[in-house]
Amino acid sequence: MKRGTVPLKAAFSTTRLIVILAGAGFASTFAGRSIEPLVGVLARDLLSDPHTVALLSTAFALPYALIQPILGPVGDALGKERVIAICLGLLALALAGCAVTGDITVLFVLRMLAGGSAGGVVPLALALMGDRIPLARRQVAIGRFLVAVILGQLSGSTFAGLIEARVGWQGVFGITALVAALGCGAALFGFERGAGAAPRRPDFRTALARYRAILGNPRARVLFVAVFVEAIAVFGIFPHLAPLIEARGEGGPREAGLALAGFAAGGLLYSAFVGLLLRFLGLSRMLVWGGAICAGALLALGLAGRWEFDCAALVALGLGFYMLHNTFQVQVTEVAPTARASAVALHAFSFFCGQALGVAILGGALQSLGQFPSLALCAMVIAGLGLVTARLLMRTAGRPVV
Repeated sequence: MKRGTVPLKAAFSTTRLIVILAGAGFASTFAGRSIEPLVGVLARDLLSDPHTVALLSTAFALPYALIQPILGPVGDALGKERVIAICLGLLALALAGCAVTGDITVLFVLRMLAGGSAGGVVPLALALMGDRIPLARRQVAIGRFLVAVILGQLSGSTFAGLIEARVGWQGVFGITALVAALGCGAALFGFERGAGAAPRRPDFRTALARYRAILGNPRARVLFVAVFVEAIAVFGIFPHLAPLIEARGEGGPREAGLALAGFAAGGLLYSAFVGLLLRFLGLSRMLVWGGAICAGALLALGLAGRWEFDCAALVALGLGFYMLHNTFQVQVTEVAPTARASAVALHAFSFFCGQALGVAILGGALQSLGQFPSLALCAMVIAGLGLVTARLLMRTAGRPVV
């Protein structure tokens, strides 16, 4: 065998893995973010209150979170590649149902099914990369994977806002279903045959013991609480932004979609410079600066009076968020190296519970306190989170639990 053949083959295999997972991640986040610019339109068409329609984001995020403790051990047992493909197929079916319904109750049910299905994509993709990619290269690799996830967010929100006037919100759902079906096809036929372990029956008794062991690790508890708080502080405002822009008389889904795209653009900035940021900041300062940037962005968002300023603030918010979140993601892949799917599942459970709760919390705060006080509180929380987690993660550094 020629020198370098094995490393070249390994590099090709890694690249192929990331490309397939990138397509799957794109499809799931494209579906999740497409709802946010449509809140005002759905409220009018379905004769419902905008704050109620905004809870469609919660209807997606909460099942995403609740399914994680189940999908973690199922992914470990049956194979992460298989479960990702099945979940994408179910996601496509649920989104197709959203495209043909005209009833708000049915739409909530289908969004819940879509959220539970999407829950088996990005968390298991992260766990799979943890299995296949060495730790020294993992943060950069996950950062590259996040490009696709962020592009899904970017195109989901922007596309939905721009195209709604031409195809209607039903057409938007139909297109998201098609994208999910394409992601399912790539997962079914793209993964290397026989690359993973042979499937076995899920052992939920062992899984419960494993979850207890993971939760017994102080480092894991810090990470799970951190992403829960982070999600409330950062994501609670997103579904409410379209009604706020409409209430100010600045436009509708188009302007909301463009403003929300700023968050994903900030994430792309992070992905482009993740290597440099790691080199110059390191883990602790990455967290501190990420929290500070998020806080400044939330304050600016609270003061913004035009959708263009909202967009600029969301660019900064996206950059700061991914400085925090990607660092948490990488750390959680080493909490339990022999059960990464379970560890990442608990991580996603905490994160999406925070997202689901954040929408309701921010909805109530906006009605009772107003825009700036609500977002100023979020800014204080996220700035403190960066400082506290930087200290605690250094203090709890140690051996993995399983």
